[in-house]
Amino acid sequence: MTNVLLAASEAVPFAKTGGLADVIGSLPSAFDKDSYDVRVIMPKYGSIPKEYTEQMTFITHINVSLGWRNKYCGIFQLEHEGTIYYFIDNEFYFSGLQLYSYIHEDIEKFAFFSKAVLSVLPHIDFKPDILHCNDWQTGLIPVMLKVLYKNHIYYNGIKTIITIHNLHFQGIWGMGETFDATGLPIECFTSDKMEYYNDSNLLKGGLVYADHITTVSNTYMHEIQTLEYGEGLDGLLRARKNDLSGILNGISYNEYNPSTDNMIYTKYNRRDFPSKKKENKLKLQEQLGLVQDKNTFLIGLVSRLTDQKGFDLIAYLMDRFCDSNMQLVVLGSGEAKHEDMLRYYANTHPDKVSANILFSNELAHKIYAASDAFLMPSLFEPCGLSQLISMRYGTVPIVRETGGLKDTVIPYNKYTGEGTGFSFQNYNADELWEVTRLAKETYESKTQWNSIARQGMAKDYSWQEAAKQYARLYDTLT
Repeated sequence: MTNVLLAASEAVPFAKTGGLADVIGSLPSAFDKDSYDVRVIMPKYGSIPKEYTEQMTFITHINVSLGWRNKYCGIFQLEHEGTIYYFIDNEFYFSGLQLYSYIHEDIEKFAFFSKAVLSVLPHIDFKPDILHCNDWQTGLIPVMLKVLYKNHIYYNGIKTIITIHNLHFQGIWGMGETFDATGLPIECFTSDKMEYYNDSNLLKGGLVYADHITTVSNTYMHEIQTLEYGEGLDGLLRARKNDLSGILNGISYNEYNPSTDNMIYTKYNRRDFPSKKKENKLKLQEQLGLVQDKNTFLIGLVSRLTDQKGFDLIAYLMDRFCDSNMQLVVLGSGEAKHEDMLRYYANTHPDKVSANILFSNELAHKIYAASDAFLMPSLFEPCGLSQLISMRYGTVPIVRETGGLKDTVIPYNKYTGEGTGFSFQNYNADELWEVTRLAKETYESKTQWNSIARQGMAKDYSWQEAAKQYARLYDTLT
């Protein structure tokens, strides 16, 4: 039996700000339980719903030293859907309703969390063979394990993996302040370790000290070794390329299943989706105040409204969208300039554009089920989950060829009929417009379009495949 402890700052259903929480909440249950005992450790935030905190069992409490600080650390446990979760309790750090705040607060908070993860291991009756860390919030765990615990017999043999979910976020702060917050010796803050352009970088520490590095798609693994996508760490990642793997994320096929989804208007499957999707489309158009027309090309978009997601390209093209026979439904929130742009077009073209500046899981499901196409023109996309969900619902993705989008969406070939979506290569608004026009032209031939949608629905992007790849990696490390 291989014991694995996933350390992360968030996990569904307890706390979520992004895709990391979906990964941590879904991956453990996909492993073969006879061979792998995969558990999760995360902070006990004040925002965790009461229905879960009331089920938690208190294990014990210890003191965690962090430099000159000596902090209380409570340990709670909860089994949820067959997976055991441990929660690190400290109200000074985790009582707020927000998971993340100012970087100086977050550096100290996650320095405490990293030290606490290692400190509680002898107290939870579970010794991991692998500590699997995720993003910069857990980047200090491999550092502390190798530096502060190297002479502790209990910790001998524990291997570490760090997964990069998004290299853009690294946990960068002043060197002196981070030295004070972490309690690490000064030799950890050199240019070959945690120093980063005269500051300190927690993710860099994890990348230097971990036994293996993974990221969430094969293409992104290659991209982050280049100057363009490496976010200042490309040299380090090239140096560690032999310890670097790309393992594609999956989605929950229970949560995202059009034949059982109670959030959508009309359920459907691969056989009956052409007519049933039209019913969903008409109902969504009615709910959002768009012109009801089953033949209008309806494009959906569920996303954070940021430059990374390609909204500067979309802004450039909005007048063209509104002058053509298409409708655009957007759900999400983010940067004010993109929110304001979408509100403007929704006000001036209410028959064509629906801007829903909020997050609603139910409306997201309805958009996946009702749209003809799904738009993801990202500047970079480590993996992307929305294109996988849209294919599951027979909604054809239109994506830029980057990261996980390139790995999962097969461009449509009109000569062979192969493909699961449409894609464009360069980060360019005119290329996005051309591929959108091509998709709309193809949509007008319903036989071709339904064939593309059906091919997307037939793909398997469940968590089982990712779990098999992680299992092979765990086996090679142990």
